Amino acid sequence: MRNTRRMGLNAVIFGLGSHEAGWRMPESDAFASTAIDYWIDIARRAEKGGFDALFLGDVLALQQSADRHLSDAMDPLVILSALASVTSRIGLIGTASTSFDHPFHLARRFASLDHITKGRAGWNIVTSSNTLEANNFGLDDIPDHADRYARAADVTKAAIALWNSWESGARIADKQSGRYFDPAKVQPVNHHGHFVRSRGPLNVPRSPQGRPILAQAGASEAGRDFAARYADMVFTVQSDLVDAQAFYQDMKARALQHGRAPESLLIYPGIVPIAAPTQQQAEERLGQMNSFMVIEHVLAKLSEFLGTDLAQADLDAPLPNTIADDASQNQSSQSRVAVLVNIARRDHLTLRQLLMRLSSGRGHLLAVGTGADIAATMQLWFDNGAADGFNVMAPVMPDDLQSFVDLVVPALVDQELFAVDHQPTLRQRLRLR
Repeated sequence: MRNTRRMGLNAVIFGLGSHEAGWRMPESDAFASTAIDYWIDIARRAEKGGFDALFLGDVLALQQSADRHLSDAMDPLVILSALASVTSRIGLIGTASTSFDHPFHLARRFASLDHITKGRAGWNIVTSSNTLEANNFGLDDIPDHADRYARAADVTKAAIALWNSWESGARIADKQSGRYFDPAKVQPVNHHGHFVRSRGPLNVPRSPQGRPILAQAGASEAGRDFAARYADMVFTVQSDLVDAQAFYQDMKARALQHGRAPESLLIYPGIVPIAAPTQQQAEERLGQMNSFMVIEHVLAKLSEFLGTDLAQADLDAPLPNTIADDASQNQSSQSRVAVLVNIARRDHLTLRQLLMRLSSGRGHLLAVGTGADIAATMQLWFDNGAADGFNVMAPVMPDDLQSFVDLVVPALVDQELFAVDHQPTLRQRLRLR
């Protein structure tokens, strides 16, 4: 390759794709998300296409306006466990919340996934930000943003300690002496945090990667500090190169401040690719997707993000000036609020246009064009300090994922930005210790 850096690629799957109206597209099977054949097909396409990992998002609630869009979501760990048996190379990264699960369960499940995949597991750490999720776990409201991240740190520290409770080579399985493991290499952790406690040790041996890959997506001040301390990968919402460069530089500097090598923290912006043989065909596909958007639903979703009821707002006017650029008072997704408001102000979008951007890209980088065009955009970000890799969020599954594989991946290979890596573990493939 032209240099020592290799662009990383994750295939991000939530439901039937990243577009809000993907389930309404003529080619979509609206009930496919609960069929294992659908997930197997996606995993095999992504693995054959060279992706490093398959990433499954999750929300622990039936979301608002669920009657107007696909909101049901099966447990990612169940799906990924099934996919472990039909894949051999691709990494399997699942989302799990630190707000509503105990570290022993989390550590055990992801260590188990790492074993059955022979070192391909990853945990996307989320704190959960939806009141509906809190209600499902007996809470009247979602905890304060700072408290959620404090708990996340406590849970993550406990999980890491539990993974480390087994040293490498602890299992000896000496049949002659009747000794299964060396007790000197398996120790309790006695974690006593402010939020969680666990004696340990874990009852799953040390996993093939030492521990699963840790990913995190919060871009608030608390989220950035958390990622700089614990994450291997940061998933970020960026749509502007300059903003992405600033985020990239900030996260690398924070990693250094925490005693980590900057290259040990990988930055993955999300990209929503709509690839076609010609620019016109790509634009027509985006227009077709947006024509199926349910305005009322997306407007309700934007209102929830911004903490402002926009039901009576003029759709053909700019975003109301009463909506602040500063998202620090929002207890939901602070980083997503800031991105959406900045997009609207920067690009002088009407509210209707912003709804289309939210529906198609949710604030992520929207790339519409030929395979070469999209690859050129990715190269620009990769070569100019904005990304170590990308979370590829195909808008409609499986067609747009296949279009990316057929049109964009060959262009990336031609530019020597990407090559399929066959190293056995996800950690090795990502060049992480």
